[in-house]
Amino acid sequence: MLAGHFPAPHRVELIDAPEPVLDKAPPAGQPGQIVFEPQIACLCGSDLPYFNGESPEFPARTLGHSLHEMVGTVTATNGTRWKVGDQVLTVPVNQCGLFERYAISEDRAIALDPRIDKHYAVIAQPLGTVIYGLKKLPNVLDKDVVIVGQGPIGQMFTRLLSNMGAREVIVLDKLDSRLALSPKMGATATLNVDRCDPVAEVQKILRGELADIVIEAVGHADQVMNTCISLVKHSGRILYFGVPPEKIDGVKWRQFFYKNAAIHTTVNPDFSRDFPLAMRWLAEDRIDLRPLITHTFALRDIQTAFETFRDRKEGAQKVLLEFPAFQGKSRVKK
Repeated sequence: MLAGHFPAPHRVELIDAPEPVLDKAPPAGQPGQIVFEPQIACLCGSDLPYFNGESPEFPARTLGHSLHEMVGTVTATNGTRWKVGDQVLTVPVNQCGLFERYAISEDRAIALDPRIDKHYAVIAQPLGTVIYGLKKLPNVLDKDVVIVGQGPIGQMFTRLLSNMGAREVIVLDKLDSRLALSPKMGATATLNVDRCDPVAEVQKILRGELADIVIEAVGHADQVMNTCISLVKHSGRILYFGVPPEKIDGVKWRQFFYKNAAIHTTVNPDFSRDFPLAMRWLAEDRIDLRPLITHTFALRDIQTAFETFRDRKEGAQKVLLEFPAFQGKSRVKK
């Protein structure tokens, strides 16, 4: 079967790997496992450090790095939760999901909703992470919010916070192509940080005030913690979503301290609550995130897919991959 690895920075290759094999039964007291066969996957900003060779784990060049947003089929199980043929969303451990098939705990999967296409259902994974983060905030009704970053995650925060009743949803990014989408997702104002002083502009919009809530949705690519600190008001809150580097130098912690502000971090959503709720919202059309799906590539074109996503070509937001199983061309060894 096929598996992916990064032989050098900015290069991804598909190579042959052994098929996963399950034990006849799981260890006593442990959940069962399934063999999962991806059909549709989606690239995420947290996959890019591995592709770019920036991750501390890169020298190990772990087989299967890096992919973790995916839907597909259960092809084998030694547990009781799923049966062969079930359609599920899974989140592989440590983002090691770049395989034609792999074994995973049955507890790290949720059922797909048959009312929506698999190309859309895969969005339930990142949406679940956003829902988990928003649960850490108090009531946002009538609050003024600034979202730093308008990639796919920032756009999801924009849509949800607008739906949840935020008074102002002011969004920041460096790319006009991304900011052009933001009003359609509910932004009340857009600011290109390369062409303005964001603090001054936010204060102008908020009549001299700063934001009640600031969402960090950039992560490792750029250090924007100081921007978030500058934008949050006294006793406000920062929700730090983007995966940070190991260390962030030069943070204006004293400024943050004297603002009496709070910071929340958010990682590892709940498989019993957050991902199923995200799937339900998509299936019931409570939220429309279809505009975020901009590109789809076959797995054989994964190099182009990563480059398109990394370079934000053609307004790239969510970049999907179709695995051989989606086309009925799975390479199962007999």
